[in-house]
Amino acid sequence: MSPRIPQSITSRYEVHEWRHASAILACDFTEEWADILKVLDGFKLYRSQILTPGGRKSGIAEWIDRQFTERGWRETSFTTKIVVDDQESESPTHKVDCFRNQVGLEIEWNNKDPFFDRDLNNFRLLFELRALSVGVIITRCDELQDIFNELGRGSSYGNSTTHNV
Repeated sequence: MSPRIPQSITSRYEVHEWRHASAILACDFTEEWADILKVLDGFKLYRSQILTPGGRKSGIAEWIDRQFTERGWRETSFTTKIVVDDQESESPTHKVDCFRNQVGLEIEWNNKDPFFDRDLNNFRLLFELRALSVGVIITRCDELQDIFNELGRGSSYGNSTTHNV
């Protein structure tokens, strides 16, 4: 695990890093990295959050989203297009939940396969277009499903689709 990711995070979260993301965040995006660490450090999962039905977004995702919004992160859309021999084609991207200073963050608490794939592809495209330097996805791990099942909310959450293979 990267020495840049504090033990307070690695002891509570399953962290997967690709292409030295924490080094890029720690060196080039220090304020954004500090925000991410503060929000993750401040998060606590309460039984009441699991038992309260969500709507478009669960209370958990709303809490995380609000923490970033209060720190100046914004939901952001990008207007993109592809030009080939003077022929323009729109190439719309999906909104990024939280964006600041070329760092994108998606909150997929109750993730479904198409959304995770969409977010990864969106980050890849925005990276290739130099609109994004680092992308972070916050989602839940498989182990929480047992807790959801015990609380009678397993069917509301369904199995996580972002498990390790």
